[in-house]
Amino acid sequence: MNKISYLIIIFILFCSKSLFAQAPAWGGGADQQDFSFGFTFQYVNSYFKIDKKPDWRKPFYDPGVGKNITDFLNSISSNGSPGFAVGFIARYRLSEHLELRTTPGLVFADRTLSYAYATPSQDVDKPVQATSVEFPISLKLKSDRIMDFRAYILAGIKYSDAIGSKKNSPDTDPLDQLVRNKNGFGSYEVGLGCDIYFEYFKLSPEIKLSNSIGNMLIPENNPFSSPINKLSLHTVTFSLLFE
Repeated sequence: MNKISYLIIIFILFCSKSLFAQAPAWGGGADQQDFSFGFTFQYVNSYFKIDKKPDWRKPFYDPGVGKNITDFLNSISSNGSPGFAVGFIARYRLSEHLELRTTPGLVFADRTLSYAYATPSQDVDKPVQATSVEFPISLKLKSDRIMDFRAYILAGIKYSDAIGSKKNSPDTDPLDQLVRNKNGFGSYEVGLGCDIYFEYFKLSPEIKLSNSIGNMLIPENNPFSSPINKLSLHTVTFSLLFE
């Protein structure tokens, strides 16, 4: 069973627990106000979708030494890498079943590109700068409340901006250079969750999928960026939101 399956099981357990409530809880009055605030903790799993150039397998020729410095590429891949995020919530009620929400936060999420060559000793993993701040905004469509439970779906967009991104120096050995991404990029996202009401607060377990818009790659002439035509980021986020 993979990590996403475990998250879905946890999500279901959180939601089903509320069905055994004996009387509706107040939830701290969050739903009785037009504005409410809170905070969130998130587990993040992200990986790159890779669009390779037609000649991506060819060895990389370094004009500085006048020869190929890599063998033929067999594959370029990106496995899911874990991370976490913390942030706060600002919510505005548009109607009984619709609200506007933003959850800006600080994200620490590993991203890695793996290169496999015809000569296995050249295989390498290249980490990509991953610490960022995110500014999402979404519409949340809620069901009727049943006792201490309310299900919802959401959709929206977000802007992400990298913190402390590094540059490749012209003096750096080509085999030590980084795969650089754009500092700022947009994404669209969809998700589902449930509101669970307690006496003094409301807890919302949530699962969300997001995909970046456009090409994140900064084209550079090095063995790791040159074979790639386009990079986009796919992210799965499990959140616990407290209001």
